[in-house]
Amino acid sequence: MRIVYYLPSLYAPGGLERIITFKANYLAEHFEGYEVYIVTSEQVGRKPHFSLSPKVKHIDLDVAFDWPFNQSRIGKIIRYPFRYIRLKSRLTKLLMELRPDITISTLRRELNFINEINDGSAKIGEFHVTRHSYGIGDSVSGNWISKFMQKRWEKSFIKNVRKLQKLVVLTSEETANWPELKNSCVIPNPIITPVDQTAECDAKQVIAAGRYAPQKGFDLLIESWAAVASKHPDWKLRIYGDGSLRENLQQQIDKLGLNETCFLEPTVMDIANKYCESSIFVLSSRFEGFGMVITEAMACGIPPVSFACPCGPRDIITDGKDGLLIENGNIEKLAEGINYLIENDSIRKKMGEEAQLSAQRYQMTQIAEEWKKLFEGLTFNEQKV
Repeated sequence: MRIVYYLPSLYAPGGLERIITFKANYLAEHFEGYEVYIVTSEQVGRKPHFSLSPKVKHIDLDVAFDWPFNQSRIGKIIRYPFRYIRLKSRLTKLLMELRPDITISTLRRELNFINEINDGSAKIGEFHVTRHSYGIGDSVSGNWISKFMQKRWEKSFIKNVRKLQKLVVLTSEETANWPELKNSCVIPNPIITPVDQTAECDAKQVIAAGRYAPQKGFDLLIESWAAVASKHPDWKLRIYGDGSLRENLQQQIDKLGLNETCFLEPTVMDIANKYCESSIFVLSSRFEGFGMVITEAMACGIPPVSFACPCGPRDIITDGKDGLLIENGNIEKLAEGINYLIENDSIRKKMGEEAQLSAQRYQMTQIAEEWKKLFEGLTFNEQKV
């Protein structure tokens, strides 16, 4: 089984790069006879951020669209057609040489032509976000040119996705967002963070984690925490992350007088240890593609309190059993949910136990078998044809 993943680069510390690297490493190391390649186009000589297994082969096509980042917009637009042709030519040539069984697209520029490459491989798309974040089907602001271009792009995107043998999305909730498609299936993200301990859920600490960006809704969480801290001033909230909104969030904490109970912490490599030092996990996102931080926290035995945002939390959490689902964006209800678990020790610990059991279905051993079944099913069908 020869598998090729394509994504623009591996140098960024993003979720896509992390997931693809982890899955490629696992498949190459644990499944006998699996030969795994990761193909990039914009690595520009930089090292991958996440370590690649020696068994995974990395090939870069050296077609940089975005690098250098300080190039002028006009220059980038002028050069784009030439770069696009070069990408199409080099990726086509490589796939014709490798003759993989499976080619996996992360639905970037390559989606426009990958279905037409006659290398004999089954083409799969991996959708790591949600339709909401892509803006497909949303009303478009701006002049008629912007609206025309957006509608044209949407039509082309859906047309190309339909041609794929399979589109893999992360949640059953997300499949409902694509009524035009008949080729979608669900394979969730695996738990990547190593977990070798379990939280006691005794510590008077609540934890959240993610980028300091509008999507993550930490401004909503901090506002909610003001209501929690007024009732339980002996509890602490620690938000682990980094990003452009750090200063804004700190100003909000200062304004609300939460400096002694709410803390913005830097990103850490051992986030599992931080989960295990806490008793409640909170996800306040406005939207998600999946919500790996939920499954990671649950694997550590921490009950989550999460907005029922699109998409992910509804698939992961069974409300009232292994966590709490809160009406999306409802700050008062979020505070009530946190307070409920703070004030009910036995329920909090029981939910933590159930959360750890529920998280087992997201272990890589389970998720890898789902991918293996998909790969071998597609290649078996190709052989029959």
